[in-house]
Amino acid sequence: MEFSIRALSPETAKTGCVVLGVYSDRQLTAPARRVDQKSKGALGQALADLAGKLGATLLLRGLPNVAAERVLVVGLGPREEFAEPAYREALRAAANVLRELAAKEAALFLVDLKVGSRPLHWNVRHAVLGVRDAFYRFDEMKSQKKNAAPALERITLPLSRSAALDEACDEAQATADGTDLARTLGNLPSNVCTPAYLAEQAKKLARQFKLQVEVLERADMEKLGMGSFMAVARASHEPPKLIVLRYNGAAKGAKRGAPPVALVGKGITFDTGGISLKPAGEMDEMKFDMSGAGSVLGAIRALAGMKAAVNVVGVIPTCENMPGGHATKPGDIVTTLSGQTVEILNTDAEGRLILCDAITYAERFKPDVVLDIATLTGACVVALGHVATGLFANDQKLADEVRAAADDAWDRVWQLPLWEDYQDQLRSNFADFANIGGRPGGAITAASFLARFTRKLRWAHLDVAGTAWRSGREKGSTGRPVPLLVRFVLRHSGRK
Repeated sequence: MEFSIRALSPETAKTGCVVLGVYSDRQLTAPARRVDQKSKGALGQALADLAGKLGATLLLRGLPNVAAERVLVVGLGPREEFAEPAYREALRAAANVLRELAAKEAALFLVDLKVGSRPLHWNVRHAVLGVRDAFYRFDEMKSQKKNAAPALERITLPLSRSAALDEACDEAQATADGTDLARTLGNLPSNVCTPAYLAEQAKKLARQFKLQVEVLERADMEKLGMGSFMAVARASHEPPKLIVLRYNGAAKGAKRGAPPVALVGKGITFDTGGISLKPAGEMDEMKFDMSGAGSVLGAIRALAGMKAAVNVVGVIPTCENMPGGHATKPGDIVTTLSGQTVEILNTDAEGRLILCDAITYAERFKPDVVLDIATLTGACVVALGHVATGLFANDQKLADEVRAAADDAWDRVWQLPLWEDYQDQLRSNFADFANIGGRPGGAITAASFLARFTRKLRWAHLDVAGTAWRSGREKGSTGRPVPLLVRFVLRHSGRK
């Protein structure tokens, strides 16, 4: 889908569909008033049953004296309550209707709405991301494609062009491409999306965008001393991989040689729980346990696609967590790449075991900051539900940066404590510490475990267990937190 920024008049735009907004009690936005005047009140008369309820839609055809073939009116809710959630809901409602139309092009006259104190380029970014999110399709595994692809090919954002708006539009399209990649990887079944498949996707990105890629095999990791990572991978017939993908976009700019941002993504392509076997119900959703890995690939794809002047390294430990004769057993003790020993009391707390070795490995790139992304704990879902990603950090300035980027991306987080008090729950009589700390504060003790491997780093941890996918009727990957990661890296490099 192509997006462009171009000044248009809603009443004279020759397009397949013009999208207009109306507040509660039929208060028309400025573009809607112009169409109403041109149509001699026909638009206002047609709105008798709409009333401006947020997300309500009304599709009109052949309005008199209006050049567009169709006019789509979207309810914006009360004007005094119109803010970021309402703007995004209105975009979603409009996109859902546009997806079903036969029109090839449309003009989105919602993009210039006043959204709190947000600048216009924020509107542009979220308009593109909102439409692309609604238009995402996953039918790769179906033998017959029941629904035809949407006809819409071009969307005009009717604004006066500027460098800032063009940049926002380009960034949003690249971010949507990266989010789509993460969603597709998450939605693929685990018999397709294996560790080897993720490695091939990284190599494909490297060829497409001229990135540096390296894939470490089991023998390489055993030689390095990644005992924690290897303990998780032992029982699977699928060989583990450690994927390193580097984008050096700042190599030719003023920030040439700047330390990279390191993104470390959990890549458990299927998680049975190992010997600590999970219940059968909804275990199919454990194919999403590689969502951290998918988000790292998606974020790097986005940054490379927009040719951002940043340096990023992605480190992805990926394997399956399976039961079997070679599986790690509760009570086993392993030595991590850092030299610290861990007593594995629960083999279903495996994400932290592969991440700790990957974080230690990331130190060799001398990163400015490290962010790890993981579907780490069900406890985070209990604490925050499916709205906010859990945020932990050993540096408050970094945590504040992540929170600001999350707010900007509307890919929101909530910071939880990482106090030393919680470390006591990880005590072990037989090793340096254990991999679990009991039920109380489970998301916090998981982050506290990882914190033991980040003493030399500025580090933040994102627990996306509640936000990386949806269950139920709308089951599928969300692609989060790709928008947050992209915004963080850009803002961290100085781009707002």
